[in-house]
Amino acid sequence: MAKVEPVVNVNSISRISAGTVIKGEIVSPYDIRIDGTFEGKVQSKGRVVVGESAHIKGDIICENIDLWGKVDGGVFVKDTLALKEGCVVNGNLHIKRLSVELGATFNGNCKMISDSEFDKVAGVQPKDTPAAPQARAN
Repeated sequence: MAKVEPVVNVNSISRISAGTVIKGEIVSPYDIRIDGTFEGKVQSKGRVVVGESAHIKGDIICENIDLWGKVDGGVFVKDTLALKEGCVVNGNLHIKRLSVELGATFNGNCKMISDSEFDKVAGVQPKDTPAAPQARAN
């Protein structure tokens, strides 16, 4: 049986074009493609694509990532990190699955993590666990 890929609405993909420089924090429930320079934290509940001309200085937290460009920071991936030929990563990887092409460069430590470890890093509250009660001042 063939694997069915979900249909992605092109308008649901956030994009930072080549030549663009942004500093700050991105939080998105959708896919993100970065071809420019971004300094800060990138967090997506979808796929992040780091294009060949991209340079990210900061942490990336996402479901999946395809990395062709350069990242200086930590990478936290709930499912699969694909290091493509020509990419450069200077930072630690916290991932569930890893795919590495010949010609990819990685400088740092790699740790395989579970879904619950990812949720803790990503700041996700478990669905079955109620929030801790607040302490009251007397």
